Parts: sequence; C-alpha cells; structure tokens
Amino acid sequence: MNLDPLERELINYYQGGFPLTEQPFRNAAVDLGCTENTLIETIKHLLHNGTLSRFGPLYDAVRLGGGLTLAAMSVPQDRYEQVTSLVNDHQEVAHNYRREHELNMWFVLATESADSIETTLADIEQATGIKVYNFPKQHEFYVGLWLKLDADNCVITVPVPAAATPTSTSRPLKGGYSLDEIDRKIVHSTQAGLPLLNRPYQAVAAQVGCTSDEIKQRLQNMHLHGIIRRIGVVPNHYRLGLKANGMTVWDVPDELAMELGKQVAQLDFVSHCYLRPRHLPVWRYNLFAMVHGHTRDEVDEKSGRIVSLLGSNCSANETLFSTAILKKTGMRLAA
Repeated sequence: MNLDPLERELINYYQGGFPLTEQPFRNAAVDLGCTENTLIETIKHLLHNGTLSRFGPLYDAVRLGGGLTLAAMSVPQDRYEQVTSLVNDHQEVAHNYRREHELNMWFVLATESADSIETTLADIEQATGIKVYNFPKQHEFYVGLWLKLDADNCVITVPVPAAATPTSTSRPLKGGYSLDEIDRKIVHSTQAGLPLLNRPYQAVAAQVGCTSDEIKQRLQNMHLHGIIRRIGVVPNHYRLGLKANGMTVWDVPDELAMELGKQVAQLDFVSHCYLRPRHLPVWRYNLFAMVHGHTRDEVDEKSGRIVSLLGSNCSANETLFSTAILKKTGMRLAA
C-alpha cells in the first residue's frame, strides 16, 4: 500500500481522539504539519480509494439502548448469492462475511431495540427458509482494532491507546445516559460519518436544529458514557494489507471461561474477544477471538500462541477465515 507520510500519520494518530472543537480539522492539521484544507482533501481521497472505511463517531448499539448480536447460517452454494441479497436487504445487518465453515455466512445485527433482535432473526429465517443460529455476547472482554503503520507502511495491530477511549469509570452501563430526540438526530446525522467541511459540527447543527456548541457537548457526553466508542478515521484493514482475518473459536470449560477470556483478550494481536453461547451439537465453542494477519500462516502462528496459553483448558478450536465481505455499513438508526 503506497501511503505518503501525511496519510500514514493521519491513520496512526487519529483513529480516535479527533477534536471536538469549532474547526477540528485545523487543530488536527497543526499536529500533522499540514493545512486544514489539505487534511480534509486527504481524508476525502482515502475514503474514495477505500483506504478508510469511514470517518467520524463509532457508535455502540447496546449503549444506544438497542440490540446487538452475531448470527450464522449454513447456506447452500447454489443459493448463496440469493440468500446474501435477502439477508443484506435488512437495514439491521451491519456486517456480513463469508467464512470457511459449514456455517458459512456470519452477520452482525444492530437494532434500535433489544427486542428487535429476535424479530429480525425470525424475519431472516422466514425469508430464506434457513435456520439462523444466534450468538449474542454473554461477556465482552475486549473490542478495539487499532492499526499502526511503520515507515515502510507495514501494518500491525496494537492495543487501542487509552487516550482514544473513555476510561472504564466513565463508561456506566445502559441507563447512565438516556438519549433524547436531539441526541437521536445527532446519531442519525453522523452515523455515516462527519461532514468533510471546515466546521463539521456547525453543519450537523444545521441539520439537527441547534447550535454547534450543543452538538459538541452532546457528542462529548455520548463519548464519556461509551455510546460513542471513539471519533476518528476507520482504516480498511484489508486495503492496508491485513488480508487474512480469522475468527478463532475455542471450547473451554464454562467455569473457567471468564478467566481464560480475560487472558486471551490481553494478547496484543486480538482485536475482539467475547464469550458466546454454544449450539450443540452443531457448535461446541464458547470463546471467540478475532485475529488479523497479512497471511494465513501469520494468523495460524498467532492462533498457536492462544493454544499454548489455554493449554489443557481447551478441548477443541477452529479458525474460520473470512473469504468475502458481503456487507459492511455499520450500525444505522432509522430516520
């Protein structure tokens, strides 16, 4: 991937922590050693060529009061294209991947209410005629994919810097912050990204019907309460060279799962780590950890380190490699 120094530094330093100021691009440009307009044009270019998936706030569906789950289906090859279309037609499907397994379609649902998860899954089952397996997270150990580029534009995964996310003490559980109608309008206006204008919060304010100061304050409040995970650029890790992406899954004793999950989540190459339900006899695994690499051999090597860590506490494991991105839009609230 050919990136110039400004593009590289933008990705390295602004995957979170984008300023909540009247002219945030000007503030960020000072840190990056360029002009405000140059930075805006750089982000536009990286979005256009697919190096960035999006730019703006990353919202947490559950903290918004909605539902979030991972689901999977076993789709016959001769119906795969048709079923993909039927699944992706649901606005609630935020991500959808083809993976190498009998369960060969895995998608994430993000709904506006927790109750809507089961309804949407039932709708998908009815539309496709295929059983859907629901894998809601029972515990989240770690979520955070932060990419670091070296001088040769070689990318590695690193832990999300503490400065980029609210502290755990400022991230109360659902109920600590209740969104009102203005908040919902802000979410709807920014869920696809921030306007690439000199005064982006002023542009959002014009859509919402309030002042830019109120927009900034409300975004800050949502960030502090974990409704916004972070604000910044979202790199496309495939475009940056991490083309091998494995969902590693592990069968560990239920009574040890919490402690083992914490240990796996501390590995610097694990970007997502969850405890999820089994579906016997089809699915025996309860610990999920996402691992990224430049090659499958690299992912296998990292998976081997998890094998060594878990030792005799793991009775079986698999790596489900992604072979196609079927949909990747992120969460979307209805208008």
